[in-house]
Amino acid sequence: MRSNLSYRAVWRQHFSPASHNGSILCYPELRRPFSHFPSNSNSNANRPLIFPEGPGSSSEHHDLASYAAYAERTGLDIESKTYVGTRYEYAVAEALSRLGFSLKRIGGRSDAGIDLLGTWRVPSSSTETPLRVLLQCKASSSQSTKIGPHHVRELEGAFVGAPPGWRISRPGSGVLGFLVAQRPATKGMRDALGRSRWPMGYVSCTQDGRLEQMLWNGRAEEEGLEGLGVGVRFCEDAAGGRTEQRLVLTWNGKPYEFDKELVDESV
Repeated sequence: MRSNLSYRAVWRQHFSPASHNGSILCYPELRRPFSHFPSNSNSNANRPLIFPEGPGSSSEHHDLASYAAYAERTGLDIESKTYVGTRYEYAVAEALSRLGFSLKRIGGRSDAGIDLLGTWRVPSSSTETPLRVLLQCKASSSQSTKIGPHHVRELEGAFVGAPPGWRISRPGSGVLGFLVAQRPATKGMRDALGRSRWPMGYVSCTQDGRLEQMLWNGRAEEEGLEGLGVGVRFCEDAAGGRTEQRLVLTWNGKPYEFDKELVDESV
C-alpha cells in the first residue's frame, strides 16, 4: 500500500475531505494567548493512575471483540441503547489508540458523565508522564440528538467530578477533556470550546471507528498540545485503486509518526 500525507501549517483541527472539500480549517476563536504554564508540572502527574471500577459487566469485556462475544453469549439486543452506546465507546477507544491514546471504559452511575479515561502520549509529554485524558462519548447520530454548547458545559462538569488522577488543581496539570460524537462540531460548539476556561477538545468519530475531525482550544495547548496538529494521510492500494483517508498527527507542521504499526502499514 502506498501512502501520502497531506497537511498545511494550519493546525489544531481537521475536517474530513469527504465532507468538507478537502480543506484543513483553523478557527481563530479557538486560540487564546499562551500563558506558557509548565506542562505536567503538578505532583499528580507522577502518581500511579488508579482507574475507578467500571460497570458490573465490564469484567467480561474490555474491547470491541470481547464485547461482541459478550453480546452474542448473553443475547444482548444490538438495537438497545446499552449495546449501541457501549460499542461506540469501545470503537472510539480503538480509533484513538492509533493516535497515541490509551483508554479504559469506566462508564457507571457515579462516573460524572465520563465514559473513557486514560492517557495520551504526545511529543511534548515524557514517557513517564503522558497527558491524562477524560472523554464523554455521544453515540447517537440522529438529528434529534444535536451536539451543542450545552454538551461543552457537561464536559466542564466532568472535570469537577473526575477521579483524583484526572483532576486539575492548577494550570499545567496535564489533563485534557474530549467530547466525542458522530457529527462534526457546529459553529456554536466551536465557539463554546473557544470560550471555555477548561482544556478540552472535540472529536468526530463514526460508529465504525473512523476519525473525521479533531480540534481543541487554547487552554488545551497550554496543557501540552502547543505545536501538535492533525493532517490527512491518503493511502492507495498497489493497483492505484481505492484511496483511504486517515487522520494522523503533525508536530510543528511536520508529519509525526509515533506508532510503528501505522508506519509498517503504509510501507
